[in-house]
Amino acid sequence: MSETVHTESQAAPAKPKRPKPKSMLMLGEQTAALFENARLAKENGEKVGWSASIFPQEIAETLGLNILYPENHSAGIAARHQADPFLQECEGPLGYSNDLCAYAKVNLAYASVLNGESEVELPDGGKMVKPDFLLLTNNICNQLTKWYENLARQMNIPIFFIDTCYNPYDYVTETRVRYVRAQIDQLIHDLCAFTGKTWDEARFKEVMEISQKNSYLWERANNLLEKKPSPLSGFELFNYMSAMVCNRGKKSSTAILTQLNEEIEQHIKDGTSTFPVEEQFRISWDGIACWPYLSHNLRTLKKYGINMVASSYGKAWAIEYDDLDGMARAYCFASTNGDNATTMLDRRLEALKRFGCEGTIYHVNRSCKVMDCQMMEIQRQLSELAGVPFTSFDGDQADYRNYSEAQFETRIQGLYEVMKQRREAQANG
Repeated sequence: MSETVHTESQAAPAKPKRPKPKSMLMLGEQTAALFENARLAKENGEKVGWSASIFPQEIAETLGLNILYPENHSAGIAARHQADPFLQECEGPLGYSNDLCAYAKVNLAYASVLNGESEVELPDGGKMVKPDFLLLTNNICNQLTKWYENLARQMNIPIFFIDTCYNPYDYVTETRVRYVRAQIDQLIHDLCAFTGKTWDEARFKEVMEISQKNSYLWERANNLLEKKPSPLSGFELFNYMSAMVCNRGKKSSTAILTQLNEEIEQHIKDGTSTFPVEEQFRISWDGIACWPYLSHNLRTLKKYGINMVASSYGKAWAIEYDDLDGMARAYCFASTNGDNATTMLDRRLEALKRFGCEGTIYHVNRSCKVMDCQMMEIQRQLSELAGVPFTSFDGDQADYRNYSEAQFETRIQGLYEVMKQRREAQANG
């Protein structure tokens, strides 16, 4: 009697993941060192600070202070899908409104744990230590000011604050430069008195040169995406932002960004790209990254061969200056939230032309209302000036509840069809 052997059909083997490039491994080591150095400094009785992301970081670097960055940390928590317990804690027991910035909500709940007022379990990796002081500017938004005021009150620690001004022009007036420069001088004096550190002009010059080198390398890496096809998937550069946000004045960032530039150049030389499919269309991204759904954003765009090659978001940290007056001017002009509509339009129009974009995606970010309130008018005028279509989607930089995968997929499909029809019409004269 013959015996029939039944075998289960075997699933196709999973496609092996592309190994992480050397630059990304270096970035991981730098990030781990940032948190470890802060922990060790705290254990040794040194003062550790928390800082707003677009603060004159070079001052703290010159003084040898260990600084952590709540915005970057909250983004990391959101990207790893760990934000929910912090959001629930902030809106529940802590009593904060759902309408607040999600970075703030995650951090305020995290701070309550460090302050012994909450029992939310902290996730592994990138653990913040309780700060002894705060560094703040309002060049991003005024909600950041209220967020830090609450932290200061909760932990009974001081804020070192620099007030910048809204820019009604496409430049920073000299009166504003003098106003901010005076605050920088006072900040240096007060930080030295509080921390016991001594200001070293030679060290500041060294840090400033490192920072400028890093800004150049960061800008260059972004600009290399103008090559066609792009050597990178544009979303990858979002993952390198911590080198500029948290470590702009460090030589370790110079090494990382130099390596990143070399890797991009090698892709250009070899005719390869990290964008996983053939590049059919190139678009720009307007707004902050949607960290909880970055992989879904990429998968959806990949389906249509759409590569995001230009973004105004990441370039905000390419801050250029050569003295303290230049620092005052640069940090007034770093964030688009402090710019007038004409300046925003000019910057975006230049990017669309330089990178050969055929469309734009606008992230209507519930957390960033200052950015969003300008976005509708900017996208209308920019589309008319550049002659390219756009779409928008509802999302959030850290709160996963404010995003719909179905909506994003539908909006991208619509943008793809419009760009395709427009290209066909141009080809047919």
